[in-house]
Amino acid sequence: MATATKPDSADQTAESAPVDADEASLTAVLLDPDTIARDECNAREHDTEPDADLINSVKAVGVQDPVSVRPRPDGTYGAFKGWRRTQAAQIANATAEAEGHEKRQIKAYVRADLVGRDAWTRFLSLIENHQRQGMSPKDTLKAAELSLIGMDEVEQKQAARALGLKRGTGKRLGRAQQLDDATLRRASAGGMDLEQIAQLAEVEDVPRAQDRLLRALARDEAEEGGGRGHWDQELALLKAEQDDRTARKEAVAALEKAEIPLLPTQVPYGEKDTARPLSELTTPLGRPLDEDNHKGCPGHSARLDDEHQPVWYCADPSEYGHKARPKPKPEKTAEDEEKAAERARTTACNRAWKAAAGPRKEFVTRLVRGSKALPEDAWRFALGVLLDLPRFYGKWAGRQEAEDVASFLGVKLPESPFERVRLSDLVAQPKARMAHIIFAHVAAAFERDMRDPKGWNDASMQVRFLWEDLTPQQAAYLLLLEKLGHDDKGSYRLSEVEEQAVAPHRDADTEDGDESAA
Repeated sequence: MATATKPDSADQTAESAPVDADEASLTAVLLDPDTIARDECNAREHDTEPDADLINSVKAVGVQDPVSVRPRPDGTYGAFKGWRRTQAAQIANATAEAEGHEKRQIKAYVRADLVGRDAWTRFLSLIENHQRQGMSPKDTLKAAELSLIGMDEVEQKQAARALGLKRGTGKRLGRAQQLDDATLRRASAGGMDLEQIAQLAEVEDVPRAQDRLLRALARDEAEEGGGRGHWDQELALLKAEQDDRTARKEAVAALEKAEIPLLPTQVPYGEKDTARPLSELTTPLGRPLDEDNHKGCPGHSARLDDEHQPVWYCADPSEYGHKARPKPKPEKTAEDEEKAAERARTTACNRAWKAAAGPRKEFVTRLVRGSKALPEDAWRFALGVLLDLPRFYGKWAGRQEAEDVASFLGVKLPESPFERVRLSDLVAQPKARMAHIIFAHVAAAFERDMRDPKGWNDASMQVRFLWEDLTPQQAAYLLLLEKLGHDDKGSYRLSEVEEQAVAPHRDADTEDGDESAA
C-alpha cells in the first residue's frame, strides 16, 4: 500500500504537472514494491533483470533514487523508470525474513499526468535509460521510433531536439532497428548518434558503408571545430553509389522481364567468350544487325555499359549464322588501356560531383533558414554577384527557375505547372532576413550553373568537366562555402572532387598574395 510523505501536495503536483515536468520538483511517495509492475511503455526491453550487485546493494541500504511510475486501472503502478531497481527491491523483500533484514518500501514519483500519454512516457523512459549504461542500441532505436510516432507535432519537435535528431528522422528509425546487433554495437561504440545510425541504415547495403562512415566520423572528430562535414560528404557518396546500384538492378530486372539474357562481364578463366556486339555483326547477306532485326535470334542478349544502358549482343554469332563486319581488329595498346582508365575516372568523378550537390545545398539551406545573422562574407559575396551580374546569373534569372530558391527558403510552390505564382508573393520579407533571401537567390543560380558536371569551354571550344575546369566564379562560390562551414564548427566541408576542382584556384590566390606582398 502506498504511503505518501505529503499526500495532498503529491497528488496535486502529479495531476497538474505538464508532460515535460521536472521530476525534481515533484514529491516522492512510498510504495510497496509488490504493487509495481513493468510499464508497457518502458523503453528497455533487453537486459531488464537486476544484476547481483544491484540486488545486494538494495538489500543493504534500499533503493536510494526514486523510481517513476504511472497509476494502472487495477490500482497497481507501472514503472517506466527504475524497473530494475524495483525488481531488486521485490527480491530483497522476498528474502528479508530468511536473511534477517527488514522489508522496505520504495520511493516513487507517481505520474498521474502521464496516464494515457504513452508516447511521452516512452520518451521519458528512453531518456532515462539512454543516459545510463547498458541499454542496447536496438532498444534505444525502437523506443525512439515508437515515442515519436505517437506524439503530436509540438511534442515531436521537442523530443527530437532532446535526442539530437533532425526533423523527420523518426520515420527512418524503424529501418535502423533492422540492423543486426553486431552492426549496431559497432556503430554505437564508434560514436554514432541516433541520427547517424538511422542514416547508416539507409545505405547499409552499399559495401563497406559502415567502415567508410566511421572513418568520416573520426575525421570530423579529429579536426578543429568538429562538425559533420566529412560525414555528410561520405554519406552523399554512398547514396550516389546506392542509386547507381539501384539503377543497375532496375536495368537487370527490365532485361529479365523482356526475357533477354544478361551476359557476364567476364567469362571464367579458360573459357572462350563467343559473344559479340551487334555493331560488329551482319546478316549472311551483309545487312547490319541491330536490336530490331536481331530480336528473333536465339542468341539475342545484352551487356550493360557504365550508365547501365543495354548494349545488344549475339551470344554466339557463328552458331546462329551471323558474319563479322569486315574490319581489321585493332590490338589493345597501352593507349587503349589509358583511355579505359580515363573513362572510369570520368564516370567516378561525374558521380561524385553530382553527389556533392546534396551536402552543399543542405548547408546553404541551414545558412538561409538559420536564426543567426548571415555571415558578412556571405552577404558581401551575394551583393557582388548582384552588382556585377555575371553571364551565368543573367541566364538563370532569364529562365525564371524558382525551385532551388523555394527549397532553400522552405517555401512550397504550386504542384501544378500551369499555376503561375510569383515567388515574392510566397516569401516573407522582414528586414532582418533580406540578406538571407538574397544569398539564397544567388546560391540557386550557382547551383543551377554547376548542376551538370559536363559543360562547354568557350575559349578552347571543347567539352569541359567542372571537376577539372572550374570558372573563377564557381571556385569562389565553393571556397566561400568552405570558409563558412569551417567558421560554423566544421558543419560543412568540401568533398574530395570539389577539393580537386578548387585546388588550382587556391594556388592562384596564393600567387596573387605573393605578388601583392612583393
